[in-house]
Amino acid sequence: MSPTAAARPSRARILAAFAAVYVIWGSTYLGIKFATETLPPFLMAGVRFLLAGALLYAWAERQSAGRGAAKRPSPPEWGWAVLVGGLLLFGGNGAVVWATERVPTGVIALLIAATPIWMVVIDWLRPGGTRPSGMVAGGLLLGTVGLALLVSAKGGARGGRIDPLGAAVVLLGSLSWAIGSLASRSSRLPRVPVRSTAMQMLGGGALLTLAGLLSGEVAHVHPAAVSARSWLAWAYLVTIGSIVGYTAYIWLLAHVSAAKVATYAYVNPVVAVALGWAFAGEQVSGHTLAAAAVIVGAVALITMGQSRTRSAPATRPSTGAEPLVGAPARGRSAQ
Repeated sequence: MSPTAAARPSRARILAAFAAVYVIWGSTYLGIKFATETLPPFLMAGVRFLLAGALLYAWAERQSAGRGAAKRPSPPEWGWAVLVGGLLLFGGNGAVVWATERVPTGVIALLIAATPIWMVVIDWLRPGGTRPSGMVAGGLLLGTVGLALLVSAKGGARGGRIDPLGAAVVLLGSLSWAIGSLASRSSRLPRVPVRSTAMQMLGGGALLTLAGLLSGEVAHVHPAAVSARSWLAWAYLVTIGSIVGYTAYIWLLAHVSAAKVATYAYVNPVVAVALGWAFAGEQVSGHTLAAAAVIVGAVALITMGQSRTRSAPATRPSTGAEPLVGAPARGRSAQ
């Protein structure tokens, strides 16, 4: 495609890319639930990201070679990628896969939606940090109320209260996710987004795999006992969740504003709740729906408030909601 054509993508392509990010990233929670039914969680996630990272890295190398830019990443770049990938994938995704057996997937998605809250707080408390605007502060307060409502809601498989340990682990995972997202903006990472993300997947995938090996998950791997649904869910996570969703996200960042792309943060949880109810039999009480509305509203307030701040003459980097794996020099991260 010529540069002129690439600069003016059709409305249909933009809508298709948005649909991919909205639906695919909202569906990965259910995919994780199905995959971990008969596959051990950490090994499932670790091999998923190792394979997806290897495929993306090979593609990035081929693209770089075609443009005459085949310079290999330096050891410091690899070290930083492993650190960021560890925070995002081992800390963030690892918490999700561990908690899937304890907490409904829709609730997990809503807890992960708290990531913008963590990011604003971290950016506020750090030395020389940015004090949140009134709209963002209102979003923080609203989000805190929503999280309290959610954890107190009845949403377990049997209508019981949300498992407190599982919820706490997911919230800690979202904190790790937030720290990793902020760290992903470092100039120490490769400047090519696809290569950077592939390296983070490889680093995070290696840590998840190591966690699975150290926790004895190998003893629980019985290929003959793995269901077809788990295999299909795992393949979906590798190809559609990690590669297609990521590609659509990066493409959108190049063609529409980051503020518009950030709307995924308050659509994904709604998709996850609906899919969990429709395909996994997860109960959705009125209490849970009310908490979901409050959290989604809080994320929207934070995103819009930061969008206004970024439009001011002198702005700091955004600390808005971001997906799983960071892409440097983009203001957003990519799964």
